[in-house]
Amino acid sequence: MNGPLRRILQVGAWALALAVVALPVVALVNGWIGAERWPLRTLRVTEGLERVDVARLRQVVAPHAASGFFAIRLDQVQADVARLPWVERVEVRKLWPDVLEVRISEHRPFARWGADRLLSEQGRLFPVEGIEVPEGLPELDGPDARVADVVALYNQAREMFVPGGLSVRRLVLDRRDSWSLVLDNGIEVTIGKQEARLRLQRFARVLPQLLARSAQVLRRADLRYTNGFALEWGEPGPAGGDAGGGGALASLTRHDAPTGLRSPLVNPGSRT
Repeated sequence: MNGPLRRILQVGAWALALAVVALPVVALVNGWIGAERWPLRTLRVTEGLERVDVARLRQVVAPHAASGFFAIRLDQVQADVARLPWVERVEVRKLWPDVLEVRISEHRPFARWGADRLLSEQGRLFPVEGIEVPEGLPELDGPDARVADVVALYNQAREMFVPGGLSVRRLVLDRRDSWSLVLDNGIEVTIGKQEARLRLQRFARVLPQLLARSAQVLRRADLRYTNGFALEWGEPGPAGGDAGGGGALASLTRHDAPTGLRSPLVNPGSRT
């Protein structure tokens, strides 16, 4: 191929490339691919959504869809839909000639997290503002960076108390790195910083025996001792409620057996 012909072909290729780039812009300016010529007529949404408000979703998408098939900004649609309550993940695409498809994965709540957020089954935190929080969720709290640790101990503790017919209602890891929980019967348990799982195992193993041997209500248990637990008891009130006031204290001198239960508090060792 001689030089002049090669240059002609190169110029032609550049001209074609520029035309391909410029044509959509010119077409848009002149209305050739405007919304009135290529409207989006159908919004296709993921079926089976349980929590996302589909009517609200349509309101959010409608202004974008009005731009038409070629002018719509899919990234902007996706960003706006992602801000809707209960949306965990969203994918938006357009299908020729007039369909806008929105695929949504919803958050599935696992627990409450603090006062104003929920924790999904995927381990993601999301706000409760603007949503109806399901009842019966456990209450978890702790530093955001420790979500995995809190969930792990909650799952372990939940299994520990099942044999005694109890469940964990609340588990907290505070700023001092100290653990505490509340059982569904109202018992408050201070676990402390060290050996949280081991301490809970020992306590859960003897708790059914403790409750069976006393007519009083167990209010609190402090597990931060080397050789035992500090237990606070109270008289039951009307209809099984707490009568109020300070209860007598008792202790378990060994972790692994209910023998040695005394009142008042016998020194169970140093607190850790």
